[in-house]
Amino acid sequence: MGQAVPPRAILIIEDEPIIRHDLMDFFEDHGFRVFDASGADEAIEILAANPTIEAVLTDVQMPGSMDGIRLAHFVRDRYPPTILIVASGAVKPRASELPERAMFVSKPFDPRSVLREIDRLS
Repeated sequence: MGQAVPPRAILIIEDEPIIRHDLMDFFEDHGFRVFDASGADEAIEILAANPTIEAVLTDVQMPGSMDGIRLAHFVRDRYPPTILIVASGAVKPRASELPERAMFVSKPFDPRSVLREIDRLS
């Protein structure tokens, strides 16, 4: 008998609990192991403890030591293969502000489109 394939893993960084929990439920329903954080500091700790996280979905505006764009650059520098999705309903960053190979989505967004992008980039 072959070994079981571990579930895919995503980290969702969102300071609005309702949005975060809706996204968590969606990705759990689609077979992901879901980690969540309300800010960058907590996200950095989670990433350090869970190097198998495949994708990071972060809001641009959030409390803590850095915003979502700075966090995305941090992730790209330390975990280069990670799929990065940056989201915002208030700010649309210029492409030059985002790290290489990061995707931007405007809120509200359909999580199915984010899932399709993760599947495409995996």
